[in-house]
Amino acid sequence: MIGKLRGVVDSYGDDFVILDVNGVGYVVTCSARTLQNLPRPGEVAALAIETQMREDSIRLFGFGSEAERDWFRLLQSVQGVGAKVALALQGVLGEAELALAIARQDKAAISRAPGIGPRLAARILVELKDKAPALAVEPASATAGDADNKVPPAVSDAVSALVNLGYGRPQAAAAVAVSAAALGEGAATSELIRRSLRELSR
Repeated sequence: MIGKLRGVVDSYGDDFVILDVNGVGYVVTCSARTLQNLPRPGEVAALAIETQMREDSIRLFGFGSEAERDWFRLLQSVQGVGAKVALALQGVLGEAELALAIARQDKAAISRAPGIGPRLAARILVELKDKAPALAVEPASATAGDADNKVPPAVSDAVSALVNLGYGRPQAAAAVAVSAAALGEGAATSELIRRSLRELSR
């Protein structure tokens, strides 16, 4: 199984990149968001890889970080969500936006992705409400070098504080995501903790 690829970008297609690794061109399917964050042909890129094997094919899916790959796997745990739909959703919503949409049970946000109607959006929200990990608000190494994936220290500190108080990490992460969005950039750890505790007490 291939878990990561690092090589030179050879060329792009509508939904894939060909990554030249020591002379071997790997066709890697990616979301629109991931493709936009990759460098130009001729430059080096690294992708976290999900390998899916079928009777008649082997497909590689590429992601800018391991957390993004974990979201891809988690989304497919929902009935009716395959690789195509998962990538479409990830192309519309980033990791933090996904966590926030699930925490808020925001069906409209999920429905923005092509191929996701109101019924499927509702199912995604219900099934992932208690499963969604703290991927979007924990420090993650961005293998594609995307600086936007860096998490403010106050956010990760707030999540850690809530976990130390006995809350589950998924619930703590969701509460902090909502609080961070409400308070805006620059919110202090103490502010995030206070508001998150109010979210968790509802």
